[in-house]
Amino acid sequence: MRNLNGGRRAAMGVAGAAVLLLSLAACGEKENAGGPSVTASADAELAAKVPDAIKADGKILVGSDTSYAPAEFLDNDGKTAIGFDVELFTAVAAKLGLKAEFVSADFGAIITGVNSGKYEVGVSSFTVNDDRKAQANMVSYYQVGTQWATKKGNPAGVSIDNACGKKIAVQKDTVQVEDIEARSKACTDAGKPAITIEQFPGQDAATAAVVSGKDDAMLADYPVGVYAVTQSEGKLELLDKMYEAAPYGYVVAKDQTAFAEAVRDATKALIADGTYQTILDKWKVGDGAITDPAINP
Repeated sequence: MRNLNGGRRAAMGVAGAAVLLLSLAACGEKENAGGPSVTASADAELAAKVPDAIKADGKILVGSDTSYAPAEFLDNDGKTAIGFDVELFTAVAAKLGLKAEFVSADFGAIITGVNSGKYEVGVSSFTVNDDRKAQANMVSYYQVGTQWATKKGNPAGVSIDNACGKKIAVQKDTVQVEDIEARSKACTDAGKPAITIEQFPGQDAATAAVVSGKDDAMLADYPVGVYAVTQSEGKLELLDKMYEAAPYGYVVAKDQTAFAEAVRDATKALIADGTYQTILDKWKVGDGAITDPAINP
């Protein structure tokens, strides 16, 4: 569950690419869900709801932190955005008669970028919360909780409810940071050692830290944790179960209510015609499906 706000319009860059390569070396070459992307047909009535300023160029510019597999990440060419988030919003755009153009961005600045006009939408596993709803319109489309993972066999003996003294990896600017900081405070309040929290700019690096044994465990959104374990070739395993499920939301500028309504209605149309569930099932994340997308739920 991504937290806070932020993003600049930029490609991954040399440092990000190095982190990605480290992750792939540790976990094996990443794989996508396989098969062609699921397509959606345009709906003229929905397309008419999109403001002229947005549809003028025939595309929607999307800010996305492409390090969060299987939601949004880079394909093996190192530049093409793929994932269930990417495919879902590409279908939303198609339903509106437009193409989605994904731009890799720093997660912490995407909301600011949307409100400044740098991006027209933010699609990056944003958890809907009061802080974000105060800054932008959030269109719900999925729901998921937090999942922990450790090295196979949990050699460090990590317990979710008592990780005191352990080294835990997490991606910065996510709701998991607040989660693990609260758990660390509970440790020190009880006279136990604090949790050593390592925050990484991308989830790929956080996963690599656990695979290498540098950190004892990690926590991330449920589909991210499951995907990391699947791609680790037996080096990782899930720890306990998902908890505290909350909705994901597409980020639309605060002054773009009509566009937010169009995005919501396009998502509803994809649910109704089965495209939505087909995409989620393709990526093996169907458990997070919702039935009633809403603006600022």
